[in-house]
Amino acid sequence: MKTVFAVACVAGATACGAVADKVPVSAEFSLAFDSKFMSYGLVDNNAPIVTPSASVEFFKHLTVEVAALFDTTKYGRKWGEYGNRGGKYIELDAGSAFHWIFSPEDVAWLPTRVGVAIGYAYEYHPRHMGGGTGEPGDDTQFVIADLELPDLWLEPALEIERDIDRDNGTYVNLELGHTFALIDGDGEDPLLAFRPSVAQGLGNTQRTRGYDLAKDHGGLMDTCIKGELTWRIGDNLALSGYVAYSDYLFDSTLREGARAYEASGRADTSYHFTAGLALTASF
Repeated sequence: MKTVFAVACVAGATACGAVADKVPVSAEFSLAFDSKFMSYGLVDNNAPIVTPSASVEFFKHLTVEVAALFDTTKYGRKWGEYGNRGGKYIELDAGSAFHWIFSPEDVAWLPTRVGVAIGYAYEYHPRHMGGGTGEPGDDTQFVIADLELPDLWLEPALEIERDIDRDNGTYVNLELGHTFALIDGDGEDPLLAFRPSVAQGLGNTQRTRGYDLAKDHGGLMDTCIKGELTWRIGDNLALSGYVAYSDYLFDSTLREGARAYEASGRADTSYHFTAGLALTASF
């Protein structure tokens, strides 16, 4: 799926801990390794990437985030479109989000907690790379809205992303999953947790056309099945790892488009297996 700015602490994530409950400002730093760089079930980079990121949350409701994606190989040298990107950062994502959790205590008619968020993100592609056009159109901006029901067993999360620059497309992603506590901890968060999930993406015509998947229609895009294991090393430190499978399962036209997209130099299938690790510290 596309790397976008998920709202920190909107569902009481382990990495956030209880720090935000004690002070009006909290911070989170993460270093992540991914075997591939994926966007909407498509491979942007078939080589491993490293992503350092940081976020600051103010008064539990406003989060400002930045992430830099680094290529680890000379993979791009094979394709003139990319150039040699080994050891260079290939993308910088910066954004902010305003988020709130409404509970039955706040709104009497709500049966459960509801997390809502609205955010903005800017995707910057550096001009220092040998490949790429370097045109302003390479960058883009997003408006993102999130809706989460963290207390339900399936923990549904709906994200709506609107690209307001590059393709003017809309992408919707619905994720269902459940967090299982394998080893209980001292507080609310387990010491070791496993979360299987399944997510389905939906793109409108502008989005699928922008990625050359189809010219005349949108539809169901990537399906992602994922398993994530999180180990809370300490009160402010967590290590997580995941494996995932993604494919274009439900629309034959988009599936053929995905195969053609990958055959441009990355792969020749619509399905992919990915894995990753992330170390997260919160203060």
